[in-house]
Amino acid sequence: MNHIDIADIETWPHPMGVNSDRRDVTGALEAEDVAIVRYELEPGEQFSGGLHTHHDQEELFYILEGTATFDVGPEPDADHAEGHASERPDTEEVVAEAGEVVRFPPGQFQCGRNRSDDTVVGLVIAAPDTRHEWEALESFAPCAGDCDGITSHGVRQPDGDGMVVYCNECGTELQVA
Repeated sequence: MNHIDIADIETWPHPMGVNSDRRDVTGALEAEDVAIVRYELEPGEQFSGGLHTHHDQEELFYILEGTATFDVGPEPDADHAEGHASERPDTEEVVAEAGEVVRFPPGQFQCGRNRSDDTVVGLVIAAPDTRHEWEALESFAPCAGDCDGITSHGVRQPDGDGMVVYCNECGTELQVA
């Protein structure tokens, strides 16, 4: 058995600088079959680096304090369960208050953020496994290459720290610390 106090877990901000208080509960508990991350989002901060999906994990967002707002794409269908999307999906806004839980199945695009004036505290629980496959992560972001506008991007882990984000259209890569 492992037992921890959240306050004793070192902060581990997102490599893209979109939040400042992210704590790896999974690592602190040495869990292997579930991923848990605790976030404290100040106004304007977000859980992740933009609209994205994990094709290999479902995610649950349990809002402990405050109000989180999610941009949510449509539920994935069997035809789009794997591979990358050809265009950014339309999204709807979903608001989750303290005490509420939001579930995203594998393949559903989402981005959660704090659009309020108060702090948001939440736990993100993902399964199966503690780490998704980098190749199963997809996000929509402005292309740093020759593409015009926002395109589908993949992610891979480099030999060192951080991650490499690459455009699925033109292949332009961006190293993120």
